[in-house]
Amino acid sequence: MQSSSSLFPVALLSAERRGDLSEDVYRIKAANSPDASVELAVTRLGLADHSARGIPVILLHGSFANRRFWFSPKGAGLGAWLARAGFDVWIPEMRGHGVSPRNIDYRRNRVADYARYDLPVIGAFVREQSGHPAHWIGHSLGGISLAAALGGGYLQAEVAASVALFGSHVSRRHWPLRIPPVQWGVQTLLKRFEHLSGSRLKRGPEDEPVGIALEALRWQGLFGRFGEKGNDWLAGLGQVDLPLWVVAAEGDRQAPVWACHELYEQFGSQTRESLVLGRKHGFTEDFGHVEMLVSKAAQTEVWPLVGRWLNRQHVQSAAETPLELAEA
Repeated sequence: MQSSSSLFPVALLSAERRGDLSEDVYRIKAANSPDASVELAVTRLGLADHSARGIPVILLHGSFANRRFWFSPKGAGLGAWLARAGFDVWIPEMRGHGVSPRNIDYRRNRVADYARYDLPVIGAFVREQSGHPAHWIGHSLGGISLAAALGGGYLQAEVAASVALFGSHVSRRHWPLRIPPVQWGVQTLLKRFEHLSGSRLKRGPEDEPVGIALEALRWQGLFGRFGEKGNDWLAGLGQVDLPLWVVAAEGDRQAPVWACHELYEQFGSQTRESLVLGRKHGFTEDFGHVEMLVSKAAQTEVWPLVGRWLNRQHVQSAAETPLELAEA
């Protein structure tokens, strides 16, 4: 089958109509990481009447999730809402999630792999297909992976126009894990497993490779830091100057407001905004970790704010584009 990209092998797995929406699923095999078996599924959502594609937006799911976090088979969800609003919506699924197959070294997958290898490839493919750098939105672990890619210097302005993080943090610590014997004991226990079951833990429909948990455990350690050997991602965020929007929720027990705000403060972005979803901030409820994006209240109160943010960044980006480039 002929590749859908000139950058690396990409196969179109399916092209279906979902009511008023079109759903095209691609599988990328860039072979750019040590595990050459990695293949990433990326879904493109648009209007079925083939209307002109709008602003490209990439939606990154969190842990124990897949593309269905953003849109259902019946056409519900923020991804579907954005597509109907005219945006060019792209939804990747991380290694072993959804229709992305499990790679050979699945159990050792880490955020470091997503940041260094996978997100840049996804960004390059979307840039190639759409002709524009995308606006990235990450929820929970998706936002953490996005912060890692930015702080590590792996995701550049050529493929990223702005970034929005929902319920993402890197600074909340469970203090017992900073005690070496406790950390070693937990580490030994985790190494017995290949993955953590989302269904058994009642966290979501997908499993997570144990490598993700071991990596987070290292961050939690006594001398742990958000980064990898020789690359301090947290410090690197100070060099990032992309437009930033950080959204937290009052009822979020996984990513407390204060922790999300600490991540916000690490960015060097000159254009940045933060928002807290809660009653004392004018919303009808104190949103939770998932409910901030997936709930009836989110549909009426949060999704329109996402659309306004994206449109505002697009307008500002167009205004800052040199005339000779805009006319090219």
